[in-house]
Amino acid sequence: MKKKYGFLFSSKSLLIGFTAFCLLFIGVSFFTDKLVTPLRSVVSTVIIPFQKGMNNIGLWTSGKAATLQEISEVMQKNVTLQSQVDALVEENNQLKQDSYELTRLRDLYILDEKYPGYTKVGARVMGKDPGNWFSTFQIDKGSNDGIEVDMNVIAGGGLVGIVTQVGSDSSTVRSIIDDNSNVTGMLINTSQGCNIKGDLKLMDSGLIHAMSFKTDVVVRDGDKIVTSNISTKYLEGILIGYLKDVKLDPNNLSQSGYLEPAVDFSQLQEVLVILEKK
Repeated sequence: MKKKYGFLFSSKSLLIGFTAFCLLFIGVSFFTDKLVTPLRSVVSTVIIPFQKGMNNIGLWTSGKAATLQEISEVMQKNVTLQSQVDALVEENNQLKQDSYELTRLRDLYILDEKYPGYTKVGARVMGKDPGNWFSTFQIDKGSNDGIEVDMNVIAGGGLVGIVTQVGSDSSTVRSIIDDNSNVTGMLINTSQGCNIKGDLKLMDSGLIHAMSFKTDVVVRDGDKIVTSNISTKYLEGILIGYLKDVKLDPNNLSQSGYLEPAVDFSQLQEVLVILEKK
């Protein structure tokens, strides 16, 4: 009995039976669709949705891959464009610096034309004492260029100061705003004398002291002060600055006020040294 059932369920028997069934089904399918209709229904219900799902997954994956590729290309282009922008910004900054330098040099040329009677040499400022103002500073010209102590220094609109120390290739300049600076000046229109005294604390307001005007001298805001002919170290007629708020002193013996320097002492970069001494 066991052998009989074992024969019925053996692999060979199942294969023969399944093959016969398939052949029968194929043969019947030639004559009628009734037997294959249920199978088609099963395929439509199970296989087709699965196939659509796989197609959707494929399309989604393909779309994401394309998007990532586009993002990569855009990022690469952005890096290239940023490099170009950086280069243009650097070039623009250099052009601005060149323009500013050209303007400063043009101002020095104009200043040179204002004092044609003096021989001068141009110099660049290469260092200064700590602080916001150029009270004392160093220039890149020295004795090898003909510079000596007590030579006058000009820039911008007028007088900067005087040379105090000289090396072979550099010099030190003390400007008129330094606390130790005293310049004998005079009104350009009347030649009335005064004393210009540096004051770094006062310079924060853009001014220095103008003192010792006689009581009978008429002084107005904006009057020009130039170096005096009686100055011991400064050449005559160099513009120092413009007067402001001159009033009678408490002792009633003189008048004092303030002077707005003709030079911007916060941004000195180039100067002219007059190669002559008083």
